[in-house]
Amino acid sequence: MKFFLIVFLLVFNILSAQKINWSEDQKLVWDNFKSKTNHLGGSTVVAYTHCGWEYSAITSSDPKVPVKIEIQTIFNEDKSWKDVKRIDDYVLVHEQKHFDIAEIHARKLRKEVSEKIKTTSDYNKFFKTIYAKISSEYKQFQTTYDRITEHGMNKEKQAEYSILISEELEKLKNYQKL
Repeated sequence: MKFFLIVFLLVFNILSAQKINWSEDQKLVWDNFKSKTNHLGGSTVVAYTHCGWEYSAITSSDPKVPVKIEIQTIFNEDKSWKDVKRIDDYVLVHEQKHFDIAEIHARKLRKEVSEKIKTTSDYNKFFKTIYAKISSEYKQFQTTYDRITEHGMNKEKQAEYSILISEELEKLKNYQKL
């Protein structure tokens, strides 16, 4: 029995180590980018941040029972990549902002969920639509961010986006996961 418990704990630690939960106090470091493969292809890519959200919902068969929804912003270490010959602190800031953008949209999702979903019935009616809308906005924001900053190479636009992202995080501070 002890053997199985030890194996379970080892497997759990390995699996949980592959994801980092967003935290205002913990910034990404290059060691977090563990994938050896450039999944995007092309020689212009210096790094890739694989991030997004995970959520869980506790519902009931009784539609009137309150629902509990948790939303967490995560960074996937095993799917995030870097070109070790071209990385620097400036590129890391750009990649951190991708993770921060994921947190902005997780906060938007938490906000809408808190305003519109109280019961299991509400969850069944509204969650998928809310999730799809915020998810679409998130993907569009990430694409626009990379396009306008030229993947962080346009220092002026990168600086503008860094300010914008910080302001958005602050505006939605009440919806951060505690």
